[in-house]
Amino acid sequence: MATVYDTWHKTYPRPTDKPCREHKGKYPTAEHGKGKRWQVRYRDPDGTPRKLNYTKRAEADAEASRIDNDLNRGTYIDPTLGKETFREVGERWREGAVHGSSTSERVDRALRLHIYPILGDRAIAGFKTSDIQAWVKDRSKVLAPSTLRVHYSYVTAIFRVAELDRQIPFNPTKGVKLPPPPRKEIVPLAIEVVAALADAAPGWYRALLLLAAASGLRQGELFGLELGQIDFKRGTIKVAQQVISPDQGEPYLAPPKTHESYRTVPVAKSAMDALAAHLEKYPARRVDIEDRTDPRPSKWKRRKALLVFTNERGEAIRRAAWASVWENLGRVADKALLKQHEVAFKSWERRGRPDDAEPTLRQVPDDATMHDLRHFYASVLIKHRESVKTVQKRLGHAKPSITLNTYTHLWPDEEDTTRAAIEAVFSSAPSMCFPGPRR
Repeated sequence: MATVYDTWHKTYPRPTDKPCREHKGKYPTAEHGKGKRWQVRYRDPDGTPRKLNYTKRAEADAEASRIDNDLNRGTYIDPTLGKETFREVGERWREGAVHGSSTSERVDRALRLHIYPILGDRAIAGFKTSDIQAWVKDRSKVLAPSTLRVHYSYVTAIFRVAELDRQIPFNPTKGVKLPPPPRKEIVPLAIEVVAALADAAPGWYRALLLLAAASGLRQGELFGLELGQIDFKRGTIKVAQQVISPDQGEPYLAPPKTHESYRTVPVAKSAMDALAAHLEKYPARRVDIEDRTDPRPSKWKRRKALLVFTNERGEAIRRAAWASVWENLGRVADKALLKQHEVAFKSWERRGRPDDAEPTLRQVPDDATMHDLRHFYASVLIKHRESVKTVQKRLGHAKPSITLNTYTHLWPDEEDTTRAAIEAVFSSAPSMCFPGPRR
């Protein structure tokens, strides 16, 4: 039971003690006038004596009552544990969480740039929901809603660790409102744009872009593709690893993004022919790189990986360096597309400008990335009526819902297909066929 004590006055004075000059009927202790007067004393669930000091009696009484209630309900929180900083709890969470290599890089970047600078040095027990709402508002000025939601999930997970470790009574992220995600539908690149990007690429990168559009492999999966993962006889590519390029340090080989990302992808003959021609002119290079594909760090090792695609110096392609290459590809492709449009437009004029035949100017979208070639691949599968399950399997999505949420607007209108399906079943059973209207 929590008890409130007056530290300035004796509970059991001696007959020889002199009365207090400031408080009638009281006898001063040696601590009279020093520090906070009221002290709450109790034993925690482990039997350890605890003391908390307060300036006002009302504050001490309220705290004693709260502690008694928490002890009785089994919800007691040790206030000293709440003094650990958000950063310290965050590091415990980060070190204990099971993340893939690419996710770990994103977590480290988010903590370093957007979370720790604002929340890191505060005591974990000192946060209110309004504090987290303020952080969300501040970060929404510099982060896209989708990115902010990911960062918010990290903050929530850190507070969840503190809640489970009985450092805080509740998770202050509960009730926080996030900016709604924009309803942006993916617009696949036109085939003319894909071709222009491939044509704009230097020779040693051309097959990389063609394969990206023909296989749907992620950027890191393409950068990490080894010669032994290509089966020219069967026309397939095995995805078993990816290259991760951290902000600091050297690139390394890592497992694919998810368990479902381990897959074997059938590739069109034209793309396999382009890949064979690439390897004939630019043979796979042995690159000294750390292999972290085993989830056990003790098994990580450096080895000579026989990479199919490297930079012009025969090194693993870095994400940041590729961004510059891609930007240049976009500029070159746009010039070529503009020239193609000028030629097509003049031809259209010479033919008397026929209706519904005016050529469209295609350009590389300003926000396009290598990932848009993956979207292009998905759109081709969908256009040719591949099932959700097949598209998910080819892309290596963790769940069909991810595929649907990303590409549902690309699936063709199924009304006619539905009518045809029911009509086919009904027509096979005469009793199910209803007579038409009388004429």
